[in-house]
Amino acid sequence: MKLHIRKGDMVEVISGVDAGKRGRVLKVLPQKDRALVEGVNFIKRHTKPSTKNQQGGIIEKEAPLHAAKLMLVDPQTEKRTRIRRKRLDDGSYIRVATKSGEQISEPS
Repeated sequence: MKLHIRKGDMVEVISGVDAGKRGRVLKVLPQKDRALVEGVNFIKRHTKPSTKNQQGGIIEKEAPLHAAKLMLVDPQTEKRTRIRRKRLDDGSYIRVATKSGEQISEPS
């Protein structure tokens, strides 16, 4: 399924415990409708000592959020916005912020 967000986008969480927090999208998981956002939705992972992690213990890391809880941040106004697709003369599409009309991504 195609999502409204891509890797590298600045997004804001609109519901849940982390509502209002902003971060950059690190990874998109379209099969599960989820995205990994930097600095949002931390979980605690209990790990055993290993060669990679000599000490072990409790590690905090980001967990994926459902894409419906994320909304793109308009680069011009710094507010949440929906997106539209605009077709260029050469037949390619770009993503455009609904509120300001600002281009969000390069042609694809």
